Amino acid sequence: MSTLDGHVAIVTSANHGIGAATARQFAREGAAVMLTWLRLDADVDPSLPDEYRRNRAGGGGDVVAAIEAAGGRAFGIEADLADATVAVRVFDEAERALGPVDILVNNASGWLADTFSPNPVSALGRELRPVSAATFDHQFAVDARASAILIAEFARRLVARDGRWGRIVGLTSGGPSGFPSEVSYGAAKAALDNYTMSASIELAPYGVTANVVHPPVTDTRWVTDAVREFVTQSADHVHVATPEEVAEVIAWLVSDRAALVTGNVLRLR
Repeated sequence: MSTLDGHVAIVTSANHGIGAATARQFAREGAAVMLTWLRLDADVDPSLPDEYRRNRAGGGGDVVAAIEAAGGRAFGIEADLADATVAVRVFDEAERALGPVDILVNNASGWLADTFSPNPVSALGRELRPVSAATFDHQFAVDARASAILIAEFARRLVARDGRWGRIVGLTSGGPSGFPSEVSYGAAKAALDNYTMSASIELAPYGVTANVVHPPVTDTRWVTDAVREFVTQSADHVHVATPEEVAEVIAWLVSDRAALVTGNVLRLR
């Protein structure tokens, strides 16, 4: 028997990168997986590598097909999580196709690079824009608000069916010390951290664990030579990870082997 047999997971932003790797890992371990994704215009940020922009612009159908070809169960929809009403649809579609959801991975991000600095370009060569109401709303709508609403919908449905087992994992970056050159991204991820920590306490009576994974720099095809050099010279980073390495940690967190692990931000090195 596989470690996640009988469980149903939602993984957001699973058309590429860590989300896709997590969906595939869950399926290998026996879970049925609902993927969401949002295709983003490949021309939005020309400072990012071409392959990364192409991957973000693609759908998740190939990931679903690969899981099914390997004998797993998967279903996917395109969903703009910046729309506050979408969470209900995501859970409705997952339940219709796969059954009640007991694993939620908040991986989606509205990432953009904004700054308080007058510099138009970051040290890594990314285009920067000034912090504004628009950059705040864009970032917080997905990373903070959508994650909170998805957790709330997860909890509501689990309690309504008298569930006694659940797993919530968020993906974060930055930290309480701030995130220069990506300040709204870092702040929104800090909000996600806090929502998840609250869930770990409030939902514990229902058998739910809630944790956040802080990956190292992970090569989802955005890592350039400049980024690799930055990691080499940094005292805070050890190596560049693959999405599959991060996915293995997430799969462990949602398994019964990690039943006592909750309320943590796990920083991977």
